[in-house]
Amino acid sequence: MIAADETKTLWQDYRKSGDQLLRDRLILTYAPLVKFVAGRVGASLPAHVDEQDLVSYGLLGLIGAIERFDPAREIKFETFAMARIRGAIIDELRALDWVPRSVRTRARQIERAIAALEKELMRAPTDDEIAKKLGVTNDELEDSLREISRSSVAALDELWSPSGSGDQIALIDTIEDQSGPDPEAFLEQTEIKEALAESISSLPEREKLVVTLYYYEELTLREIGEVLGVTESRVSQLHTKAILRLKAHLSSVAREHAET
Repeated sequence: MIAADETKTLWQDYRKSGDQLLRDRLILTYAPLVKFVAGRVGASLPAHVDEQDLVSYGLLGLIGAIERFDPAREIKFETFAMARIRGAIIDELRALDWVPRSVRTRARQIERAIAALEKELMRAPTDDEIAKKLGVTNDELEDSLREISRSSVAALDELWSPSGSGDQIALIDTIEDQSGPDPEAFLEQTEIKEALAESISSLPEREKLVVTLYYYEELTLREIGEVLGVTESRVSQLHTKAILRLKAHLSSVAREHAET
């Protein structure tokens, strides 16, 4: 990547002229971001998903980010771009609709069961309680989680709206964006971050550790497995379970928010 002062000058020149050659130089400058994000997303996808395809999808997100970014805003371009790169990859994967409908349906059923139990018990439900609520055995619940983890896009990339409607944001952005949102969105962003922090703190310890290591420390699922002394597949299951818990809790928060 070129020096910071050169990058600043490049941005200034591009904003003044809109020259496509300058845009191309910016694309080359920030191309490593695309590979990084594609690698992160790809780490939680089935093996048949080609990382080069993810890079291609992400490149479209980078181009869009460059064209829309305003250097005058109090936000780093890297933060802005990574969200758009990830969003472009996720959008394309959703458009391909490669996740079986049965898997999506099962994930929603588990999420709703967790939400109902959390409201009833006022704590995170155990696996036994979730399985009983669903009317399945523990082994069947584990099989479902395994299937979801093999098929599902990393779920903190899922979108959520605190008001239950309107503009949505990726939950992962509330962790990564340390620069602060636009002033008019500050309250909403703050509420989302507080709700997410509360949700993460209520997770069972091993699931909380997986989320912390994956999203904050940026370890891969394989590296987390080495830390915990379990297989990558088991880490993937813990990650999936944690995410379903987070989505269930945040959905409840969103409904409460909409009712007030």
